[in-house]
Amino acid sequence: MDLLAVLQVSFAQMIGPSAIFYALLAIGLNLHFGYAGLLNFGQIGFALLGGYGVGIMTVTYGQPLWVGVLVGLALPALLALLLGIPTLRLRADYLAIATIAAAEILRLVFRSTASDSVTGSTRGLWGFAGPFTAWSPFDSGKQYNLLGMRFYGDDLWAMVVGWTLVLVLCGVVYLLSHSPWGRVLKAVREDEDAARALGKNVFVYKMQALVLGGMIGGLGGIFNALQTKSINPDFYSTAQTFFAFGALILGGAATVFGPVLGAMLFWFILTLPDAFLRQAISGPDPLISLTEQQVGAMRFVLLGILIAVMMVFRPQGILGSKREVQLDA
Repeated sequence: MDLLAVLQVSFAQMIGPSAIFYALLAIGLNLHFGYAGLLNFGQIGFALLGGYGVGIMTVTYGQPLWVGVLVGLALPALLALLLGIPTLRLRADYLAIATIAAAEILRLVFRSTASDSVTGSTRGLWGFAGPFTAWSPFDSGKQYNLLGMRFYGDDLWAMVVGWTLVLVLCGVVYLLSHSPWGRVLKAVREDEDAARALGKNVFVYKMQALVLGGMIGGLGGIFNALQTKSINPDFYSTAQTFFAFGALILGGAATVFGPVLGAMLFWFILTLPDAFLRQAISGPDPLISLTEQQVGAMRFVLLGILIAVMMVFRPQGILGSKREVQLDA
Protein backbone atom coordinates (compact mmCIF):
# COMPACT_ATOMS: atom_id res chain seq x y z
CA MET A 1 0.00 0.00 0.00
CA ASP A 2 1.58 3.27 -1.20
CA LEU A 3 0.08 5.85 1.16
CA LEU A 4 2.20 8.64 -0.30
CA ALA A 5 0.73 8.02 -3.75
CA VAL A 6 -2.78 8.02 -2.27
CA LEU A 7 -2.16 11.40 -0.60
CA GLN A 8 -0.60 12.86 -3.75
CA VAL A 9 -3.62 11.88 -5.84
CA SER A 10 -5.99 13.29 -3.21
CA PHE A 11 -4.13 16.61 -2.87
CA ALA A 12 -3.94 16.90 -6.68
CA GLN A 13 -7.72 16.63 -6.87
CA MET A 14 -8.09 19.09 -3.99
CA ILE A 15 -6.40 21.88 -5.98
CA GLY A 16 -7.22 20.59 -9.46
CA PRO A 17 -9.66 21.87 -12.11
CA SER A 18 -12.62 19.90 -10.74
CA ALA A 19 -12.32 21.64 -7.37
CA ILE A 20 -12.25 25.00 -9.18
CA PHE A 21 -15.41 24.17 -11.13
CA TYR A 22 -17.35 23.26 -7.98
CA ALA A 23 -15.92 26.25 -6.12
CA LEU A 24 -17.37 28.53 -8.82
CA LEU A 25 -20.74 26.78 -8.64
CA ALA A 26 -20.69 27.00 -4.83
CA ILE A 27 -19.79 30.70 -4.84
CA GLY A 28 -22.85 31.37 -6.97
CA LEU A 29 -24.99 29.20 -4.70
CA ASN A 30 -23.59 31.06 -1.72
CA LEU A 31 -25.04 34.31 -3.05
CA HIS A 32 -28.36 32.55 -3.60
CA PHE A 33 -28.65 30.39 -0.50
CA GLY A 34 -26.16 31.86 1.95
CA TYR A 35 -26.81 35.58 1.54
CA ALA A 36 -30.28 35.83 -0.05
CA GLY A 37 -31.93 32.66 1.28
CA LEU A 38 -32.90 31.48 -2.22
CA LEU A 39 -33.21 27.73 -2.79
CA ASN A 40 -31.69 27.20 -6.22
CA PHE A 41 -31.58 23.48 -7.03
CA GLY A 42 -30.69 24.05 -10.67
CA GLN A 43 -27.29 25.74 -10.55
CA ILE A 44 -25.95 23.25 -13.07
CA GLY A 45 -28.46 24.63 -15.57
CA PHE A 46 -26.72 28.01 -15.39
CA ALA A 47 -23.39 26.25 -15.90
CA LEU A 48 -24.82 24.39 -18.90
CA LEU A 49 -25.82 27.66 -20.55
CA GLY A 50 -22.41 29.14 -19.81
CA GLY A 51 -20.55 26.23 -21.37
CA TYR A 52 -22.84 25.89 -24.37
CA GLY A 53 -22.82 29.65 -24.89
CA VAL A 54 -19.10 29.36 -25.61
CA GLY A 55 -19.41 26.14 -27.63
CA ILE A 56 -22.35 27.14 -29.81
CA MET A 57 -21.07 30.61 -30.65
CA THR A 58 -17.56 29.42 -31.55
CA VAL A 59 -18.23 26.01 -33.14
CA THR A 60 -21.72 26.37 -34.63
CA TYR A 61 -21.62 30.04 -35.58
CA GLY A 62 -17.86 30.56 -35.98
CA GLN A 63 -17.58 33.55 -33.65
CA PRO A 64 -14.46 34.52 -31.67
CA LEU A 65 -13.99 33.02 -28.22
CA TRP A 66 -14.59 36.32 -26.43
CA VAL A 67 -18.03 36.55 -28.04
CA GLY A 68 -18.80 33.05 -26.79
CA VAL A 69 -17.73 34.04 -23.26
CA LEU A 70 -20.02 37.08 -23.29
CA VAL A 71 -22.93 34.97 -24.53
CA GLY A 72 -22.06 32.34 -21.93
CA LEU A 73 -22.50 35.00 -19.22
CA ALA A 74 -25.60 36.60 -20.73
CA LEU A 75 -27.61 33.38 -21.10
CA PRO A 76 -27.50 32.47 -17.36
CA ALA A 77 -28.56 36.03 -16.54
CA LEU A 78 -31.52 35.67 -18.92
CA LEU A 79 -32.45 32.31 -17.37
CA ALA A 80 -32.36 33.86 -13.91
CA LEU A 81 -34.76 36.58 -15.05
CA LEU A 82 -37.12 34.08 -16.66
CA LEU A 83 -37.18 31.92 -13.52
CA GLY A 84 -37.18 34.74 -10.99
CA ILE A 85 -40.01 36.90 -12.35
CA PRO A 86 -42.78 34.31 -11.74
CA THR A 87 -41.34 32.68 -8.59
CA LEU A 88 -39.50 35.19 -6.39
CA ARG A 89 -42.71 36.73 -5.08
CA LEU A 90 -43.79 33.28 -3.84
CA ARG A 91 -42.42 30.91 -1.18
CA ALA A 92 -38.85 29.64 -1.41
CA ASP A 93 -39.87 26.14 -2.49
CA TYR A 94 -41.40 27.45 -5.74
CA LEU A 95 -38.00 28.69 -6.88
CA ALA A 96 -36.45 25.35 -5.90
CA ILE A 97 -38.96 23.44 -8.02
CA ALA A 98 -38.62 25.84 -10.96
CA THR A 99 -34.82 25.77 -11.02
CA ILE A 100 -34.42 22.00 -10.77
CA ALA A 101 -37.04 21.54 -13.50
CA ALA A 102 -35.43 24.15 -15.74
CA ALA A 103 -31.98 22.57 -15.41
CA GLU A 104 -33.30 19.14 -16.38
CA ILE A 105 -35.38 20.54 -19.26
CA LEU A 106 -32.33 22.33 -20.64
CA ARG A 107 -30.23 19.17 -20.42
CA LEU A 108 -32.84 17.15 -22.29
CA VAL A 109 -33.35 19.84 -24.94
CA PHE A 110 -29.62 20.23 -25.57
CA ARG A 111 -29.12 16.46 -25.90
CA SER A 112 -32.16 16.03 -28.15
CA THR A 113 -31.54 14.92 -31.74
CA ALA A 114 -33.77 17.80 -32.84
CA SER A 115 -31.07 20.25 -31.69
CA ASP A 116 -28.18 18.29 -33.21
CA SER A 117 -27.27 20.97 -35.74
CA VAL A 118 -26.76 23.53 -32.96
CA THR A 119 -25.72 21.63 -29.83
CA GLY A 120 -24.28 18.42 -31.26
CA SER A 121 -26.93 16.42 -29.37
CA THR A 122 -25.45 13.55 -27.30
CA ARG A 123 -22.07 13.97 -29.02
CA GLY A 124 -21.69 17.47 -27.63
CA LEU A 125 -19.28 20.09 -28.96
CA TRP A 126 -15.50 20.35 -29.06
CA GLY A 127 -12.72 22.18 -30.88
CA PHE A 128 -13.38 25.62 -29.39
CA ALA A 129 -10.67 25.85 -26.70
CA GLY A 130 -7.76 26.51 -29.07
CA PRO A 131 -7.43 30.25 -28.31
CA PHE A 132 -7.56 29.58 -24.54
CA THR A 133 -4.83 26.92 -24.82
CA ALA A 134 -2.76 29.18 -27.08
CA TRP A 135 -2.43 31.74 -24.27
CA SER A 136 -0.84 29.15 -22.00
CA PRO A 137 2.86 29.61 -21.11
CA PHE A 138 3.07 25.86 -20.42
CA ASP A 139 3.74 23.06 -22.88
CA SER A 140 0.43 21.20 -23.27
CA GLY A 141 2.04 17.77 -23.66
CA LYS A 142 4.53 18.15 -20.82
CA GLN A 143 4.01 17.18 -17.19
CA TYR A 144 5.02 19.68 -14.52
CA ASN A 145 5.87 18.88 -10.90
CA LEU A 146 4.02 20.94 -8.30
CA LEU A 147 4.78 20.04 -4.67
CA GLY A 148 5.22 16.40 -5.61
CA MET A 149 2.06 16.36 -7.73
CA ARG A 150 2.21 16.15 -11.51
CA PHE A 151 -0.05 18.13 -13.85
CA TYR A 152 -0.11 18.44 -17.61
CA GLY A 153 0.56 21.90 -18.98
CA ASP A 154 -3.04 22.51 -20.09
CA ASP A 155 -4.40 21.57 -16.67
CA LEU A 156 -1.81 23.74 -14.93
CA TRP A 157 -2.78 26.71 -17.12
CA ALA A 158 -6.46 26.09 -16.35
CA MET A 159 -5.64 25.98 -12.64
CA VAL A 160 -3.79 29.31 -12.80
CA VAL A 161 -6.73 30.97 -14.57
CA GLY A 162 -9.34 29.19 -12.46
CA TRP A 163 -7.91 29.95 -9.04
CA THR A 164 -7.38 33.56 -10.13
CA LEU A 165 -11.08 33.76 -11.00
CA VAL A 166 -12.00 32.19 -7.66
CA LEU A 167 -9.90 34.70 -5.71
CA VAL A 168 -11.32 37.64 -7.67
CA LEU A 169 -14.87 36.43 -7.07
CA CYS A 170 -14.14 35.95 -3.36
CA GLY A 171 -13.03 39.58 -3.27
CA VAL A 172 -16.21 40.65 -5.06
CA VAL A 173 -18.37 38.65 -2.64
CA TYR A 174 -16.53 40.18 0.32
CA LEU A 175 -17.13 43.71 -0.96
CA LEU A 176 -20.78 43.00 -1.76
CA SER A 177 -21.50 41.31 1.57
CA HIS A 178 -19.99 44.24 3.49
CA SER A 179 -21.80 46.85 1.43
CA PRO A 180 -25.26 48.32 2.13
CA TRP A 181 -26.58 46.03 -0.65
CA GLY A 182 -25.23 42.97 1.12
CA ARG A 183 -26.67 44.02 4.47
CA VAL A 184 -30.11 44.48 2.91
CA LEU A 185 -29.78 41.06 1.28
CA LYS A 186 -29.10 39.47 4.67
CA ALA A 187 -32.09 41.31 6.11
CA VAL A 188 -34.25 39.91 3.32
CA ARG A 189 -32.95 36.42 4.08
CA GLU A 190 -33.75 36.69 7.77
CA ASP A 191 -37.11 38.50 7.63
CA GLU A 192 -38.68 39.65 4.37
CA ASP A 193 -41.56 41.44 6.09
CA ALA A 194 -39.21 43.53 8.23
CA ALA A 195 -37.20 44.47 5.12
CA ARG A 196 -40.40 45.53 3.33
CA ALA A 197 -41.46 47.55 6.36
CA LEU A 198 -38.21 49.49 6.04
CA GLY A 199 -39.08 50.38 2.44
CA LYS A 200 -36.82 47.88 0.67
CA ASN A 201 -37.96 46.28 -2.58
CA VAL A 202 -37.45 42.63 -1.62
CA PHE A 203 -38.24 41.32 -5.10
CA VAL A 204 -35.55 43.47 -6.74
CA TYR A 205 -32.87 42.44 -4.25
CA LYS A 206 -33.73 38.77 -4.68
CA MET A 207 -33.64 39.13 -8.45
CA GLN A 208 -30.26 40.84 -8.36
CA ALA A 209 -28.84 38.04 -6.21
CA LEU A 210 -30.34 35.37 -8.47
CA VAL A 211 -28.91 36.94 -11.62
CA LEU A 212 -25.45 37.51 -10.13
CA GLY A 213 -25.20 34.02 -8.65
CA GLY A 214 -26.47 32.51 -11.89
CA MET A 215 -23.81 34.35 -13.89
CA ILE A 216 -21.13 33.02 -11.54
CA GLY A 217 -22.53 29.54 -12.14
CA GLY A 218 -22.36 30.25 -15.88
CA LEU A 219 -18.73 31.29 -15.44
CA GLY A 220 -18.12 27.89 -13.85
CA GLY A 221 -19.60 26.27 -16.96
CA ILE A 222 -17.36 28.36 -19.20
CA PHE A 223 -14.29 27.38 -17.19
CA ASN A 224 -15.21 23.70 -17.29
CA ALA A 225 -15.79 23.80 -21.06
CA LEU A 226 -12.44 25.47 -21.74
CA GLN A 227 -10.57 23.19 -19.33
CA THR A 228 -12.03 19.93 -20.65
CA LYS A 229 -12.08 21.30 -24.24
CA SER A 230 -15.49 19.74 -24.79
CA ILE A 231 -19.14 19.98 -23.76
CA ASN A 232 -21.47 17.03 -23.26
CA PRO A 233 -25.06 17.49 -22.07
CA ASP A 234 -25.05 14.37 -19.90
CA PHE A 235 -22.37 15.90 -17.67
CA TYR A 236 -24.81 18.63 -16.59
CA SER A 237 -26.98 16.40 -14.43
CA THR A 238 -28.87 17.46 -11.31
CA ALA A 239 -26.35 15.60 -9.15
CA GLN A 240 -23.73 18.26 -9.95
CA THR A 241 -25.85 20.92 -8.23
CA PHE A 242 -26.07 18.82 -5.08
CA PHE A 243 -22.30 18.23 -5.16
CA ALA A 244 -21.91 22.01 -5.16
CA PHE A 245 -24.39 22.25 -2.28
CA GLY A 246 -22.35 19.62 -0.44
CA ALA A 247 -19.24 21.76 -0.91
CA LEU A 248 -21.10 24.84 0.34
CA ILE A 249 -22.38 22.99 3.41
CA LEU A 250 -18.91 21.65 4.22
CA GLY A 251 -17.25 25.05 3.99
CA GLY A 252 -20.05 27.15 5.44
CA ALA A 253 -22.79 29.23 3.83
CA ALA A 254 -22.75 33.05 4.00
CA THR A 255 -18.96 33.12 4.30
CA VAL A 256 -16.50 34.42 1.74
CA PHE A 257 -14.10 31.47 1.62
CA GLY A 258 -16.50 28.76 2.79
CA PRO A 259 -17.48 27.64 -0.74
CA VAL A 260 -13.83 27.46 -1.80
CA LEU A 261 -12.70 25.50 1.25
CA GLY A 262 -15.74 23.27 0.90
CA ALA A 263 -15.03 22.48 -2.75
CA MET A 264 -11.42 21.61 -1.96
CA LEU A 265 -12.40 19.39 0.97
CA PHE A 266 -15.20 17.82 -1.06
CA TRP A 267 -12.77 16.54 -3.68
CA PHE A 268 -10.13 15.58 -1.14
CA ILE A 269 -12.62 13.54 0.89
CA LEU A 270 -14.09 12.05 -2.29
CA THR A 271 -10.71 11.07 -3.73
CA LEU A 272 -8.91 9.84 -0.60
CA PRO A 273 -11.04 6.72 0.08
CA ASP A 274 -11.32 6.06 -3.66
CA ALA A 275 -7.55 6.03 -4.17
CA PHE A 276 -7.03 4.02 -0.97
CA LEU A 277 -9.65 1.39 -1.84
CA ARG A 278 -8.43 1.04 -5.42
CA GLN A 279 -4.96 0.24 -4.15
CA ALA A 280 -6.44 -2.14 -1.58
CA ILE A 281 -8.28 -4.19 -4.24
CA SER A 282 -5.41 -4.26 -6.74
CA GLY A 283 -2.72 -6.87 -7.17
CA PRO A 284 -2.76 -10.67 -6.94
CA ASP A 285 -3.48 -10.62 -3.19
CA PRO A 286 -5.97 -7.75 -2.55
CA LEU A 287 -6.56 -6.53 1.01
CA ILE A 288 -10.30 -6.02 0.43
CA SER A 289 -12.70 -7.96 -1.75
CA LEU A 290 -14.58 -5.22 -3.60
CA THR A 291 -15.35 -4.59 -7.26
CA GLU A 292 -14.49 -1.36 -9.11
CA GLN A 293 -18.19 -0.40 -9.11
CA GLN A 294 -18.44 -0.94 -5.36
CA VAL A 295 -15.41 1.24 -4.76
CA GLY A 296 -16.94 4.01 -6.87
CA ALA A 297 -20.14 3.88 -4.83
CA MET A 298 -18.36 3.55 -1.47
CA ARG A 299 -16.69 6.95 -1.74
CA PHE A 300 -20.07 8.67 -2.07
CA VAL A 301 -21.42 6.68 0.86
CA LEU A 302 -18.54 7.84 3.06
CA LEU A 303 -18.90 11.45 1.88
CA GLY A 304 -22.64 11.36 2.54
CA ILE A 305 -22.11 10.05 6.06
CA LEU A 306 -19.62 12.83 6.74
CA ILE A 307 -22.02 15.54 5.53
CA ALA A 308 -24.87 14.02 7.56
CA VAL A 309 -22.72 14.00 10.70
CA MET A 310 -21.67 17.59 10.07
CA MET A 311 -25.31 18.68 9.66
CA VAL A 312 -26.04 17.22 13.10
CA PHE A 313 -23.06 18.60 15.01
CA ARG A 314 -22.08 21.67 12.97
CA PRO A 315 -24.83 22.63 10.51
CA GLN A 316 -23.16 25.97 9.78
CA GLY A 317 -20.12 24.26 8.21
CA ILE A 318 -16.44 24.70 9.00
CA LEU A 319 -16.25 28.48 8.60
CA GLY A 320 -19.93 29.36 8.99
CA SER A 321 -21.99 30.89 11.76
CA LYS A 322 -25.20 29.20 12.91
CA ARG A 323 -27.25 32.40 12.78
CA GLU A 324 -26.24 32.88 9.12
CA VAL A 325 -28.05 29.71 7.97
CA GLN A 326 -31.50 30.68 9.21
CA LEU A 327 -33.90 31.27 6.35
CA ASP A 328 -37.19 33.13 6.22
CA ALA A 329 -38.80 30.72 3.74
